[in-house]
Amino acid sequence: MNSRVIRLCLIATFFVLGQSLLAQSIAYKTLLNGLYDEEFPVLKPKEIKSLADFQVLDTREKEEFEVSHLEGAINVGYDNFSMSQLDQLDPEKPVLVYCTVGARSQDIGKKLTEKGFQVYNLYGGIFQWVNDGRNVYDQSGKTTRVHTYNLAWSIWLEKGEKVY
Repeated sequence: MNSRVIRLCLIATFFVLGQSLLAQSIAYKTLLNGLYDEEFPVLKPKEIKSLADFQVLDTREKEEFEVSHLEGAINVGYDNFSMSQLDQLDPEKPVLVYCTVGARSQDIGKKLTEKGFQVYNLYGGIFQWVNDGRNVYDQSGKTTRVHTYNLAWSIWLEKGEKVY
């Protein structure tokens, strides 16, 4: 093959891959826009300078949390969530809630808002966090593993090792 044919093949390959990623990105954004209440505040991972500025609550179930979570996150779950779990929270410090993509965390966040907390939902949840190249942790330290809830939801995780 001559170099011109090789270059054309490479350009075509990058174009197809780029279109595929763009389509997924648009589909993912559409999915998230359908899940979120416009009135509830979200923060994108790139807008967060330090997690230490927040009380970070993971609203996924324990099995999901144990695979990986944001550094310093407190697992409060979803199915058995209770406000009594949050007696130790500082009402003056902002709360960042997250889950897989942000639906469950928004529900919990609304309950916290009703109790007077300043709450933000992590846009795109742990998926967006990892897709943006941010670190997640398990009990041993940094990990690349992410619980994707199930096989169907795993298509939205572009980076990391998928666990379900």
